[in-house]
Amino acid sequence: MRDEPVVLVHGFGSSFEHGWREAGWVDLLADAGREVIGVDLLGHGQAEAPHDPEAYANLESCVAAVLPDRPVDAIGFSLGAQLVLRLAAVDPSRFGRIVVIGIGDNTLHPEPSTALAEAFEHGAEPEDVMARVFVSMAEGNGNDPKALAACLRRPSSPLTVEQLGKVACPVLVIIGERDHVGPADPIVAALPDARLVTLRGLDHFQSVRDFGCIDAALEFLDAAP
Repeated sequence: MRDEPVVLVHGFGSSFEHGWREAGWVDLLADAGREVIGVDLLGHGQAEAPHDPEAYANLESCVAAVLPDRPVDAIGFSLGAQLVLRLAAVDPSRFGRIVVIGIGDNTLHPEPSTALAEAFEHGAEPEDVMARVFVSMAEGNGNDPKALAACLRRPSSPLTVEQLGKVACPVLVIIGERDHVGPADPIVAALPDARLVTLRGLDHFQSVRDFGCIDAALEFLDAAP
């Protein structure tokens, strides 16, 4: 039976409380006897919320700061999944198993985020459904829209196939069939030890709260009831 602590890293516009505790992940992991390590990324939840994009240049440091000396398992959603993979590429020994949810080809070939940043700064256009969902979710969680705009405008570079090739631990990639960030096949192909679970009929925002997603992740981490 595995007993590694489990680090939970939320997605953009969310928080530890919204992304994980409200969805039941924290209680289920605790029931399996696993220590949960939560983190609020800069600009999210209870973390500081600067309005300078430069402050967000090294977002993965928010995750690195909470890692204990011993190896951990990790579950990351969307932005959080990308940050976990960045850390695992730099120091593979820190991770036992990793679950990434809601990432796909856009991780390697990201689309410009300028329009979404402007939606947080000035309001989403009525016809931009995706931006409206992001803004509504983030504001409903009490996040500062200008801080989130700054996060989107941060200096960053996409993950590369070469970086993913350095992630030595087993990785489970979970994605909704209708997730706009897909397909996830390029991520799975680039990781040395990965398998894919596709959630039928689900989009990006539904996946992390889906029982099929939760069950697959907990089973992979040997934390199923």
